[in-house]
Amino acid sequence: MTEVSKAGFGKNLKNEAAEIYTLKNAKVEAKITTYGATLVSVRTADRHGKVADVVLGYDNLRGFLEDTCFLGATVGRFGNRIAKGAFAIDGHKYQLPLNNGENSLHGGPDGFDKKIWAAKPGANSVAFTLVSPDGDMGYPGTLTVEVVYTLEESGLRIDYTATTDKATVVNLTNHSYFNLHGDDQGDILDHEIQINADHFTPTNAGLIPTGELAEVAGTPLDFRTSTKIGQRIGAAYEPLLLAGGYDHNFVLNGANGAMKQAAKLVDPVSGRTMTVSTTEPGIQLYTGNFLNGAVGRHGVQYTKNKALCLETQHFPDSPNQPAFPTTLLKAGETLHSTTIFTFGTN
Repeated sequence: MTEVSKAGFGKNLKNEAAEIYTLKNAKVEAKITTYGATLVSVRTADRHGKVADVVLGYDNLRGFLEDTCFLGATVGRFGNRIAKGAFAIDGHKYQLPLNNGENSLHGGPDGFDKKIWAAKPGANSVAFTLVSPDGDMGYPGTLTVEVVYTLEESGLRIDYTATTDKATVVNLTNHSYFNLHGDDQGDILDHEIQINADHFTPTNAGLIPTGELAEVAGTPLDFRTSTKIGQRIGAAYEPLLLAGGYDHNFVLNGANGAMKQAAKLVDPVSGRTMTVSTTEPGIQLYTGNFLNGAVGRHGVQYTKNKALCLETQHFPDSPNQPAFPTTLLKAGETLHSTTIFTFGTN
C-alpha cells in the first residue's frame, strides 16, 4: 500500500502557490513539490533499520527559490549544456540565453526547474504537467511535458513524456543530489559506484563534448567494477582537472530506448544501496563540484562533494553533434523515457 498526500509549500516570487506531495510505503517515502517538479526528499532505512533522507533538499520553498544548484529539480527543456546556446533545425538557427559562461545549461535561467507544474495524484503516483510555450527560453514549439513519479516497492520510478506542435529539441532529467549516509552526514567520497559504460564523452574546458566517444579503460573514469568515488577523483587527468572532479557523461552499454541498469551506488558504512535503471543512452556522474555552501536541512552546509548526481540523459550538446543520439522531437511524435531509482541495503 502506498499513501499519497499533499500539503501547501508556500508561494513563489510571482505569488503562485506551490504544493508538496508525499508518496509513502513500507520501504520508501518520497516528497515532490510542484515547484520545478522537484524531488525534495527520499527517506529510506539503512542495514540497521535507521531511516534517513538520502537526497539534499530544503525545509521550505524559500530554500528552493534561492537555490542555484538545481537540487532535485526536473530540468528542461534541455538538461546539460548546449554550446554557445545555439543550434539549428532545418536550417533555422535558434539562440538561447547563456547561463553557464558562453553556454546554455539546463534549459536556461528560467527553465522548467523554476516553473509551477500542475499536479494530479494517483493510487501510488503523482503526475506533474507543464506547458512550455513557443519561444520559451528561445526554444521553438509549444511543448507539453508530463513527469510521473511512482513509488513501486523500494523503487522510485520517473516517467517522462513530451509532445510538441513544432520541431524542437528536448532532453529531460532529474537533478537530485544523493548521499546514502544521509543528507546530514559526511560526503560521498567513500561511496562506491559501478557504471555500466565502456565509453564516455570527453569535453573541452567549457564542458562541451568534443564529439569523441573515448574508452574508459585505463582512465580514472573506468567504473565498470565498483570503485570508491574518492579513489581517483584527484588524479592528474585532464578531464577531471577541467571539471574539478567528476562531471562527465557516460555512454551506457545497451540499446537507447531499452531499459537497462546504468549504475549502482553503495554506501559501505550504512549499507544503503541505490540502483539506477533507465531507457536513456547516457548518465552524467556529477560529484557536486560546484555546490556553494548553501544551508540545507538540519542547518547543514552543502559544500563540494557533499552529494552526487546521477542524471540519466541524452548526451550534452546533442543538437550540435550529429553523431550523438538525436534529441530532436517533431510535431506528431511523442518522447517517452523512464528512469528508476531502487533503494536497498547490503
